[in-house]
Amino acid sequence: MTSPLERCTAAICGRRGKWAVLLIWALLFALLFPLAGKLGDVKSNDASAWLPDGTESTKVIQLDDRFAVDQSELAVIVYERPSGITAADRAKAAADGRAFAALPGAGTVRGPLPAQDGRALQTLVPIDRDHVTESVDQARALLKRAPPGLAAHVTGSAGGDADGDEIFDSVDGFLLMAAGIVVIVLLLLLYRSPVLWLVPLLCVIFALVSAQAAVYLLAKHAGLTVNGQSASILTVMVFGIATDYALLLVARYREELHRHADRHAAMARALHRAGPTLAASAATVAAALLCLLAAEMNSASGFGPVAAAGVLTGFAAMVTLLPALLVVLGRWLFWPLVPRHDARYLAPEAYEAEHGVWSRVARLVTRRPRALWAVTSLVLVGLTFGLGSLNGGGITDKGSFTGRPDSVQGLEAVERHFPNLQGDPAVVIGDAAAAGPLRAAIAGTPGITSVERTGGKDGLVRFEAVLSASDGTGAAQRTVERLRGTVHAVPGAHALVGGSPAVSLDTDRASAHDNRTVIPLALVVVLLILVVLLRALVAPLLMIATVVLSFLASLGTSAFLFRHVMHYEGTDRSFPLLAFVFLVALGVDYNIFLMHRVREESRRLGTRRGIVRGVTVTGGVITSAGLVLAATFAALATLPITELAELGFAVALGVLLDTFVVRTLLMPALAHDLGDRVWAPRLRRRGGRGADRTRSLEPVS
Repeated sequence: MTSPLERCTAAICGRRGKWAVLLIWALLFALLFPLAGKLGDVKSNDASAWLPDGTESTKVIQLDDRFAVDQSELAVIVYERPSGITAADRAKAAADGRAFAALPGAGTVRGPLPAQDGRALQTLVPIDRDHVTESVDQARALLKRAPPGLAAHVTGSAGGDADGDEIFDSVDGFLLMAAGIVVIVLLLLLYRSPVLWLVPLLCVIFALVSAQAAVYLLAKHAGLTVNGQSASILTVMVFGIATDYALLLVARYREELHRHADRHAAMARALHRAGPTLAASAATVAAALLCLLAAEMNSASGFGPVAAAGVLTGFAAMVTLLPALLVVLGRWLFWPLVPRHDARYLAPEAYEAEHGVWSRVARLVTRRPRALWAVTSLVLVGLTFGLGSLNGGGITDKGSFTGRPDSVQGLEAVERHFPNLQGDPAVVIGDAAAAGPLRAAIAGTPGITSVERTGGKDGLVRFEAVLSASDGTGAAQRTVERLRGTVHAVPGAHALVGGSPAVSLDTDRASAHDNRTVIPLALVVVLLILVVLLRALVAPLLMIATVVLSFLASLGTSAFLFRHVMHYEGTDRSFPLLAFVFLVALGVDYNIFLMHRVREESRRLGTRRGIVRGVTVTGGVITSAGLVLAATFAALATLPITELAELGFAVALGVLLDTFVVRTLLMPALAHDLGDRVWAPRLRRRGGRGADRTRSLEPVS
């Protein structure tokens, strides 16, 4: 009697079912492709798309919509001549100032203002948020016609936003191209076939379109927050993890083609055996990512469903569309290494010969497992010492780019010649009836140097308070805390404190909350899934522990390189959390591939022989999958956005550690050393006998 799973897998790749699957995916693609193209319409990189809901700074941003004074970004145009500003330079700056007043969305122009050292000028132009990129582009075009020797740049929040928008507009296309090239090259090397790689790649594209359409619908109708960062990582996630699933299924299919003359039967068997592993993997990764919904930061909570959508659509495509296509196209896809039906393949020596390298690795693990896991653990612990170099206090506007775009060059010029330039002010909004006491309270707060009333509307009054400390510093955050305490105590004011200094404080608090909440939640969720999957407790605990150690090692190594080699300013506040969720989810993913196969083999061979067989038969495909995933995430490390480059580098490094150290050496050595105890409490067969009773401790020959 066949099980429901067997009937389902047989239907997907059956002689009629395969055509139904292809028809369904063709219809889905036709329906979803237009929606996928609209994803850019729902992306938002505004502060509200990143900040936690309900905080004072977020509420102030929402109230600020009522005040026209804050509907703009400031463009700072800086002119610099090292030998000293000339009369021609001043004339050029004055003429530009008149032209800037006519830019789309431009407000009142101030300047040109001379620097005290006589070597620079600056002009301040507020620009409506809806016209920032357009106006900055036009301003930079004007500046290109400067006198010889005069450098001119557009910086400020408007210049930085324009540079960021330009980069993000090109990121998706670049990542799609980079990830596609990486996958094509690696699949060509792995399959050694000129045509086989096309089938997984086609399925990945179908999965990506489905994921983008799903994210668009969630953002449009369910309020999901999507920003440039999450949309970019979605592309990498789909290409990386969907290709991993394809590698695992194709490897199992090739294996079964040696055992079955009929390719439909071979695929049905491969899907039946590999399907539960892929389902467990997708469920684990998606569940870990969805734990980000518990985060307060919108950037983190919105990222979870976006990435989970990529995982689930990748899984769906690889267990339905890929099997159907492979069966339709037949064995010739593997040319020139076409797997032929051969009963001799069932013999152990023939089976092991095909996995000769990994058979030797498995034997290495079994020789001195205790020494091996001790040494590898010490190496990983040693790599964690770089955690002392981690600077998670956030990234300034200048540090947000790995290169030096125009806004960064302009900011450097401003710092050289206008050292007393103040940072963005704190914004206080309260009831207009209490404006007098509120202003006095603000002015009397230690750390506030000046207060300016900037408007009133709908019974509210708005003040801007300049801090003596620079934005993002501990001193500025302490001033914001004092300011909040002061204005909250003003009777009837109902005042709220926001602005850039308050955003920094609220972001730090929310990030700390997210680390305390999401990290243990993700560990518990992943552990529970592993316990259900393996029906044991010791093995899941070891899998979690080894992956966490690998995460700390990759984080420490990355932090050291970021500070001392790449000379990055620091890391985004959400970096440790996102890196953790990615690396724990993806690291456990590879352990699932290994231990699920070990458990399968142990039921027939015993635990220690099952470990040898599991490492032998999964070594090549899991290593290939790790290389693909690491390479796709490494594409992020080439981007000029610091936070994406750092995340891509750390995840790629962590995946490589999981692939070559944890999955290949550490976890198998621990499991082999424990023997049957790794499955404690002991698994049971249907008849009640111990399923993992060790029949022999020798390696499989």
